[in-house]
Amino acid sequence: MSLPIAAMERLLKKVGVERVSEEAKSTLKELLEDHAENIGKKAWEIAKHSKRKTLKSGDLKIASK
Repeated sequence: MSLPIAAMERLLKKVGVERVSEEAKSTLKELLEDHAENIGKKAWEIAKHSKRKTLKSGDLKIASK
């Protein structure tokens, strides 16, 4: 997975951060990608348990809790 670095800066500025180092952007990118991967794995297990081949929004919502 590859989230754009520029999006990390936009996210942080949206919450009020004035300046963001390149290292901070990279760290946030890694953390978000890891978190998204974990949620995706859990959601896929939920879909498979429900005997579905299609991942649904609800699977992701449940997996994120």
